[in-house]
Amino acid sequence: MFELIDINILPAFILILVRIIAFFVTIPVFSYRNVPLPLKIGMGIFLAWIMLYTIPTPKLAFDDQYVLLIIKEAIIGLLLGLIAYIILAAIQIAGGFIDFQMGFAIANVVDPQTGAQSPLIGQYFYTIAILFTLVVDGHHLLLNGLVYSFEVIPLDQFFSFSNLDFILLTFSKMFLIAFQLSIPIVGCLFLVDVALGIIARTVPQLNVFVVGLPLKILVSFLVLFMFIPFYIAMVQQLFSLTLDTMEGLIHLFGGA
Repeated sequence: MFELIDINILPAFILILVRIIAFFVTIPVFSYRNVPLPLKIGMGIFLAWIMLYTIPTPKLAFDDQYVLLIIKEAIIGLLLGLIAYIILAAIQIAGGFIDFQMGFAIANVVDPQTGAQSPLIGQYFYTIAILFTLVVDGHHLLLNGLVYSFEVIPLDQFFSFSNLDFILLTFSKMFLIAFQLSIPIVGCLFLVDVALGIIARTVPQLNVFVVGLPLKILVSFLVLFMFIPFYIAMVQQLFSLTLDTMEGLIHLFGGA
């Protein structure tokens, strides 16, 4: 005879499920629109059922504070996924800088995660970063960080998020990483602009507007092909920074 499910574990199960579903809404890879919604919900229920018996779950009840606990779990899940997406969004920002210098700013593509327009080169870089994440089993590391958050931030514990320095530091890192990723190509294109300006002054008969755009595209692709191995190494460091940032946010929520 099958044992009946204990109704007392239902409040804890719902809180775990809310944090997982909110995490899937914003985290890269899992939040893609081309991932079916029933699959996301099914994975969330499956993971919540496993975590229910692997993490310490306090005795909870459907009282007045339970609604606040649900809101707290939703905020934690959303911010954990968002902080990881902010770090990886530096790649798309760097692509925007490169596209603006190449003349590709008008040719945007649809980002499958947000459904919005994204830079062409930025989406190319971002696709490489996602593939690297899947190759090194990074999606499991992200889920491992989610499980670790339940150990640091218990289900029945509230948090006071009054320190905004961590978020500001993360935003500053995002723009710094974007600048570092784009500076090789943007720097070369700046030298091309200087050379075209000198040519326009010395050879007025040459139409630099006709020659300049194909030349800048050619130089950009040549530098891009040479830059790919270094970019893979930077993506590896970027993914390590993503995990460290998630861990720092978890400890900030947990009061550690």
